[in-house]
Amino acid sequence: MPGPEPADGGSVDAVVDALRRAVPDGRVGVAFSGGVDSSVLLALAVRALGAARVVAVLGVSPSLAQDERAAAHDVARAVGAPVVEVRTLEGDNPDYRRNGPDRCYFCKDELFATIGRDVVRAHGLTAVAYGENADDARRPDRPGSRAASEHAVLRPLADAGMDKAAVRRVARALGVPSADKPASPCLASRIPHHQEVTPEKLAQVEVAEAELRRLGLGDLRVRHHGDVARLEVTADQIATVVAEPLRGEVLRAVRAAGFRFVAVDLGGIQSGAFTLPLVTARG
Repeated sequence: MPGPEPADGGSVDAVVDALRRAVPDGRVGVAFSGGVDSSVLLALAVRALGAARVVAVLGVSPSLAQDERAAAHDVARAVGAPVVEVRTLEGDNPDYRRNGPDRCYFCKDELFATIGRDVVRAHGLTAVAYGENADDARRPDRPGSRAASEHAVLRPLADAGMDKAAVRRVARALGVPSADKPASPCLASRIPHHQEVTPEKLAQVEVAEAELRRLGLGDLRVRHHGDVARLEVTADQIATVVAEPLRGEVLRAVRAAGFRFVAVDLGGIQSGAFTLPLVTARG
């Protein structure tokens, strides 16, 4: 994809060299979500191997919002890589539905197993890689990393020491459309641990968040607490959300998704708020 050389050239060269060593022939599949990490990895894979030897693999299930699915296709199109969608069935696994702090392990395990079963041979993949960055690798609330290790999935960004800030710098330099896209974890992350993940809850969250974005809110989460939707927005949006005219529109939009009550969390966006206290206490 056209674009100037990124300022983080050393990290970029390390990722490109690692991909070329791992895939001297054949093709690589990038587990792809459309987020900035997997988008940069996809762009660097295209740089390393050429678009004909790269496939973006998008896992589709009720935990992926349709808006995110469409956006992922837009990003891959801009990068120049084809997308292969795979239907994942993590929702059939009672360990996933149980929604413990290790829920992401079962999701990633299902994704990587599905890629290995349905995509590797069909598309001549020599290796599979995913977009774990160096910050992710240091966090205790990323059980999906264990699944990647078990399935021999490559993590070139983390291995090159590329943290989130570096990933965004590279994305901007390469002109990746998701360079400044806020983090958007799967819909299941909106459900408190040890409360069952169901398609109905995921659909409620998806509808509520989509409507709120149409009202002009950007980075947000709708946390599912039964009848209560706990809305997290950025700190600078809180005053606007609780004041008219937006307050009434937010209330109507979230209630229309099936919630009875709507609360605004004064703490704002809190990444890992459900998982980090549990894994930290356990550690």
